[in-house]
Amino acid sequence: MKTILMIGLGRFGTNTSRRLCELGHEVMGVDRRRESVENAMRWLTSGQIGDSTDEKFLRSLGVRNFDICFVSMGDDFKSSLVTTTLLKELGVSYVVAVAEEDVQEYLLKRVGADEVIYPQKQLGEWAAVKYSSDHVTDYFRIDGECAVYEVDVPRKWIGHGIGEIDVRRRYGISIIGIREHGHTDVLIHPDTVLSGKMTLLVVGDDKKIQKCFRI
Repeated sequence: MKTILMIGLGRFGTNTSRRLCELGHEVMGVDRRRESVENAMRWLTSGQIGDSTDEKFLRSLGVRNFDICFVSMGDDFKSSLVTTTLLKELGVSYVVAVAEEDVQEYLLKRVGADEVIYPQKQLGEWAAVKYSSDHVTDYFRIDGECAVYEVDVPRKWIGHGIGEIDVRRRYGISIIGIREHGHTDVLIHPDTVLSGKMTLLVVGDDKKIQKCFRI
């Protein structure tokens, strides 16, 4: 279990807080708007109304005691920048900030953000990959070159075992799971026979996966 501070309770902050609490973490939510805090309280461990650009207010929260501090103030980038700066100056070990534009991502990293999330850019990339191909079900990027795809089983692979296809040697990618009838199985074996009712979870270099599955 981690202790998490969520500064900014807009759509991203509230939804993320809800999921973190469902996963068993303790989340304190902070926003300068009373209504935002009150609306999010059913998902939060605790909530505070206050201005995160005020150093005294941040100190009163004991920010150094949190494992992760999120700064999610997309509608007020100036405050997001000041808050991120203050959190790092106060000794917070890990700050995750939310950006809406490339220049915001750049500036947040310059003032000390350990990681910057760019939801609109990441969602746009996901949508472009998913909907530009008829056989991609899901996708997410691990880093600059490596990604995980959920793809349909190619027609020529149906009826063959994973070991027989030998995708790691032939294509330089790995099958890490199989999804069928809404169930995901990661305990796959070389003799697992593929069917057209399955989808594959594959990981590897983006370009190699795209070439292998003609994405």
